[in-house]
Amino acid sequence: MTEEQWDKKLKISTAGRLDAHADQYHYPYEPTPYTVLERLAESGYLNKDNILIDYGCGKGRVGFFLHYAAGCKAIGLEYDREIYLQAEKNKNSAAKGNGILFYHADAAEFPVEDADCFYFFNPFSVEILKIVMGRITESYYANPRKMRLFFYYPNDEYLVYLMTMYALHFVEELDCRDLFPGKDERERILIFELT
Repeated sequence: MTEEQWDKKLKISTAGRLDAHADQYHYPYEPTPYTVLERLAESGYLNKDNILIDYGCGKGRVGFFLHYAAGCKAIGLEYDREIYLQAEKNKNSAAKGNGILFYHADAAEFPVEDADCFYFFNPFSVEILKIVMGRITESYYANPRKMRLFFYYPNDEYLVYLMTMYALHFVEELDCRDLFPGKDERERILIFELT
């Protein structure tokens, strides 16, 4: 299905890039392509027992799709109030909105609690990522459980930092280059576990 067909099926509106409130720490909203989300859903890494936090959720596409396709619960965090309100609007019209929560929140301050899966599409600077990873690690030590982290289209700063984290173990790469023209090496989802 096309991007428009998926939005129509899920009864949401998530297309388009938004740069209005982007700065050096918070990057523009750009939705993950549905083809990439299909690949993640089909990977078997997510199911109805998981709670996923989508950092920089934008209008909520990741949460709506993965809740629909994999059955996981989803929490979306969005720093930009206007975009957060669009996610809430989508929740009101969505075909499957139960099991999805959105917060207008700063990711660096949001408590992780029971979540066990985490999705990143370069939502913010590596400085903020370090703080977020600290919160995720703290949550793991307070309540040990298998935690999976998904990094779509990772930038070099993220990769350098992630490779230095002692408790983080690389699991797999879901290659997505075949989904797009040009064979961009960054078209992949890197999967890590905190165990």
